[in-house]
Amino acid sequence: MDNNQICVRVAPSPTGDMHIGTLRVALFNWLFARQRKGKFIVRIEDTDQTRYKPDSVKSILEGLTWAGLDWDEGPILKNPKSQIPNPKIDYQSETIELGEKGPYWQSRRTEIYRQHLETLQERGAAYHCFCSPERLEKMRQEQEARHLSPMYDRRCRELKPDEAAKKLAAGEKYIIRLKIPASGRIEINDLIRGSVNFDLQQLDDQVLLKSDGFPTYHLANVVDDHLMGVTHVLRGEEWLPSLPKHILLYQGLGWEIPQFGHLPLILAVDRTKLSKRHGAVSVLAMRDAGYLPHALLNFTLLLGWNPGKGNEQEIFTKEEMLSLFSLEGIQKSPAVFNYEKLNWINKHYIKQMPLNDLTSRAIPYLTESGLITPLDNGEWITLDKRIIRNVYFESFVALLKSRLTMLKDIGHDLEYFFDRPHYETSLLIGKGELRDAVIAHLAETKEYFHTIPEKIFKAHDFDRTLKTWIKDKQRTNSQILWPLRVALSGKEQSPSPFELMSILGKEETMKRIDSAIKSLQALDA
Repeated sequence: MDNNQICVRVAPSPTGDMHIGTLRVALFNWLFARQRKGKFIVRIEDTDQTRYKPDSVKSILEGLTWAGLDWDEGPILKNPKSQIPNPKIDYQSETIELGEKGPYWQSRRTEIYRQHLETLQERGAAYHCFCSPERLEKMRQEQEARHLSPMYDRRCRELKPDEAAKKLAAGEKYIIRLKIPASGRIEINDLIRGSVNFDLQQLDDQVLLKSDGFPTYHLANVVDDHLMGVTHVLRGEEWLPSLPKHILLYQGLGWEIPQFGHLPLILAVDRTKLSKRHGAVSVLAMRDAGYLPHALLNFTLLLGWNPGKGNEQEIFTKEEMLSLFSLEGIQKSPAVFNYEKLNWINKHYIKQMPLNDLTSRAIPYLTESGLITPLDNGEWITLDKRIIRNVYFESFVALLKSRLTMLKDIGHDLEYFFDRPHYETSLLIGKGELRDAVIAHLAETKEYFHTIPEKIFKAHDFDRTLKTWIKDKQRTNSQILWPLRVALSGKEQSPSPFELMSILGKEETMKRIDSAIKSLQALDA
């Protein structure tokens, strides 16, 4: 890598599904790198083995790929279109690695961390701690009872080398801690927040190596960022309190400190921490709900960023994102995750999407709902055993395109396009009408339809043709169109009868009118 080349990373922990916060960190880093012809690295932070979930690795890599964020170094799935994430599969074996600075899994780098821990200890910047978990827990409880912030009392900090050596030789369990200076301040310029400073007296001697032999986030990230050439660290605000510890680690190892920027928190509309109770925040859950990848990226861009200079634009192409994004546009105050705005953005992109593309995206949702079943010849069979082709779907999607918010809603309350409607026969009888009159109206409508060629039946102006016929028959629109709507959809509210007929076609329309007439005839039988 060029010594002057920008390099950034996203380093998610595989402890659950990839969420919107991780996507935002990835997007902002990706934009920053791509604008500057830099490198974007994906690294898996799996050092917390107690919370490690192998299937979440697939969620992370699949989520980034689905969102359209490519990376230059890091693991990629060998078969990204394989089965859904499976907790029984170790996805380390299901990936290959891009780049020459790996491994990109922290669990494979433990020996590297140990080497740098030795350097810190040799320089007096870290030390062994032999305190038992029980002692540490008792200390924490006592401090909390006195309303003090839990901090290690540094009992092992001044152990003489020979004392520590004896304990190690005796096989005593230990952890390794960072030796925070007893006094002083650290000041650094944050790319987003400006100058920030920290009182070292308020910092705990951070654990760097746990008793299980795995490093903590703090050591692993500093070592990996340096060895992988990371020049800028853009991450969530929750890591800001850890910044002075990371600075001390860079100083202790004699390394150049990268530039840091901390993104604002993401809150729910009620200004509380965003969680599952506020709805799906998992990227793949939102994908499965029918949000479009670019719509979600567009929404994520606005979680803490705006173009500024009076520009109130809210819809951005990827090219516009790359052109307009800047760190100066990132706000310091928390961003708010507003589902109404996400839905509005998604609806916009659905309306703009070419019909054939939208249709191909919609079909899997109809299949999943059980409304259709694919056949080997590229056709589908509906619940009512009709064979339909792609043109049917395109007509169906065209009807709904302007009304859709999410793709998962594609078949909601519209099952009558794929199954004969089920309804109370009495629904066919409009207000003030008699059964026999409704039977007669449906019968004469059916008789009229017999005379209409299919191409006229599906013409965009067939509504005028039918209404002219209704007027000539001295009927009212409600006398003809109400029972016709119910016969076709089984609903009081639905798309207009003309829209229904244009999709169902003449043959299916006639069958449904026949069925309605028979139901009415049997009503008092």
